[in-house]
This record gives sequence, C-alpha cells and structure tokens, in this order.
Amino acid sequence: MTTPDIPLYIDADACPVKAEAYKVAARYGLKVWLVSNAPLRLPTECRAELVVVGSGFDAADDWIAERAAAGSIVVTADIPLADRCVKKGAVVIGSTGRPFTSDSIGSALAGRALMADLRDMGVASGGPPPLSQRDRSQFLQTLDQAVQALRRGQMPRWR
Repeated sequence: MTTPDIPLYIDADACPVKAEAYKVAARYGLKVWLVSNAPLRLPTECRAELVVVGSGFDAADDWIAERAAAGSIVVTADIPLADRCVKKGAVVIGSTGRPFTSDSIGSALAGRALMADLRDMGVASGGPPPLSQRDRSQFLQTLDQAVQALRRGQMPRWR
C-alpha cells in the first residue's frame, strides 16, 4: 500500500540508519528525500530523490526545515534541526530511534549545550557511542509506529 502524502526527509550526510529507513519507506510506498552536501548513491528498494544542497553552513538543515510540516517525518541526529522541525509539527526521529517531541526537545538542546561546554573546557571529548543493533531495531520500530499513526491521521503516541 502506498502512502505518497507522508514525505520522509533524511539528513543524509552522516545518517547511520538510511538502510533501515529505506526498508520502512519501501513497505509503505513513502517518498524519501535524501538531503546531503555531497552526492550519495540512491537506494533501489524505495522511491527516493537525492537533493545535493552544496557545502554552505546548515544548507541541508535549512532545506529540510523549510519543507518539514505536520504529516512529514524527519530523520536526523542534529538537535537544532530537530528543534526547528518539531516546531513546524513534523515527526522527528533520531538515529537511535529516540523521537524528538515538543516535550523532549528542550532537554535535548540543554544536553547538547552542556556537552559543548564540557568539551570546550577539556572535561569531555568524543561524540556519541557507536550505533548498536538494539538502536537500529528501536529506530525501525519508532519509524514504523510514526508511519502507521500518520496514515491514521494522528500524531504518534510515544511510550
């Protein structure tokens, strides 16, 4: 069954769950927009379009944020982009399967700022841990729940 009215926007440059997103998109017939600063190979298992925005600062984020709206899904690990898209009513899912919501985005932004301060002070270094198989599974489940809810004309209810 196709659901062409639910666009799936992927912040694609460093997205580790593109293959998982393609599986869900193929299952439901979703149109996938891969937004990147450089050319990427398009998947063959789903309907996808590559948008190469160039190397401008936040160019991919700006392209996605301009189009995100209620009824669309955004996949990103970029917390400021997630904030912009949540404010526009989009369903936003991080690569670990964690949904960003109006209730959770404030603490995500605060945590990001805290980690930036700790890195600046030399107290913390590095980034998030590598994505686990459990994270990938959680992402698949969360994305599937989001699509099913939007197909019913509802916002997903996260547990």
